[in-house]
Amino acid sequence: MAEKLVILGAGGHGRAIRELLRELPGFAPVGFVDARPPGPEMLGLKVLGDEAALPGLLAAGVRTAVVALGDAAARAAAAARLQAMGFALPALLHPSAIRAASAAVEEGVVVLPRAVLGAAVRVGRLAIVNTGAILEHDVAVGPLAHIGPGAVLPGGVRVGEGALVGAGACCRPYVTIGARAVIGVGAAVVADVPEGAAMGGVPARPLPS
Repeated sequence: MAEKLVILGAGGHGRAIRELLRELPGFAPVGFVDARPPGPEMLGLKVLGDEAALPGLLAAGVRTAVVALGDAAARAAAAARLQAMGFALPALLHPSAIRAASAAVEEGVVVLPRAVLGAAVRVGRLAIVNTGAILEHDVAVGPLAHIGPGAVLPGGVRVGEGALVGAGACCRPYVTIGARAVIGVGAAVVADVPEGAAMGGVPARPLPS
């Protein structure tokens, strides 16, 4: 029997996860919860209200959730609230994603269509690997990081906790991107990036604050 699941967050990332769940027969989404719901329904699922609806869902047998929030800090806080209530946070991988047998993902990870997780890749808790991103051998993605659509991380790249690698960005092998760093769209990272830095361009340089 499919496992009932609630989606926390009814924005753009929530819509992407709703579509992912259409392809995972092991889960049966019951609806969204959102503090500022866009309407009573989205993509065929009801918006059930804000987080005040969660205890009732637990009582009704919904014990699994996914956090559909792009912001890393908000994602971490929401996950903590859900787990304190008793919800499980499974990893969700789209069937079209390619995952090597030696690749590992932790709880709450979301891997969207056509992403590639190569040999010995590690993806930390609550991270997002977006559509078409490529993580080659021995890449390590920290908790709460977000690898944007079409980003390419060749062998040995390290991405720190809460970092954001923008759409279409790429890296030199074995570089380290520090925690909470932001890599701009289409950037080419050729050297290590400090924690909290914002980088963009080809080659990537610090962006004005």
